[in-house]
Amino acid sequence: MRDRVVVIDYDAGNLRSVARALDFVGASPLVSAEPADIAGAGALVLPGVGAAADTMRNLRERGLIEPIREYIAAGRPFLGVCMGLQALLERSEEGDQECLGILPGDVRRFPAQPGLKVPHMGWNTIEWRYPHPVTEGIPSGSYFYFVHSYHPATPDPALVLGETEYGLRFPSVLARGYLVATQCHPEKSGRDGLRFYANFVRWARDGAPVPAAAAAP
Repeated sequence: MRDRVVVIDYDAGNLRSVARALDFVGASPLVSAEPADIAGAGALVLPGVGAAADTMRNLRERGLIEPIREYIAAGRPFLGVCMGLQALLERSEEGDQECLGILPGDVRRFPAQPGLKVPHMGWNTIEWRYPHPVTEGIPSGSYFYFVHSYHPATPDPALVLGETEYGLRFPSVLARGYLVATQCHPEKSGRDGLRFYANFVRWARDGAPVPAAAAAP
């Protein structure tokens, strides 16, 4: 079990597509809502789409909040996807919702700007700020697929692995220690998205070093 990739099941809308992408890259993931499976995971993936309040309520009702916090606090491989990134921050403007508080920062709605539609939906680029095992073989400026009305913001620039421009520049990939989280949907992002998942799985299983830029304080 210790080498098993576990995808957290809390009825997230992209749960099955994330699991299929991981299966495609050879991870054979276990989809589970059991705290024991989370505790025993070799790598943990938190998917998510939709509202912050729904995400936090579903995690709370299944008794998953503390198991997730404990897993991440132990410095073990973790990947958050879309809402799975936003839930890691302290608070979301969407309903003034308290989130997991694992990473410093909050989630903010894109401001209204001429010519920019909200939600931010479709293909956009991610610029890497430094080399990382999960981005190996994926050039900076590669296109990934996004669907979101709210974006992450953090006061800690050391957390930012990737950035994207949409009326403003926002952190689209966060990293600290063995935690990585992305605002985009790698499972909808073609070859580079699948490579991102494959890189994460390999990094988790091989126990490769954390880049100095992403080392936890």
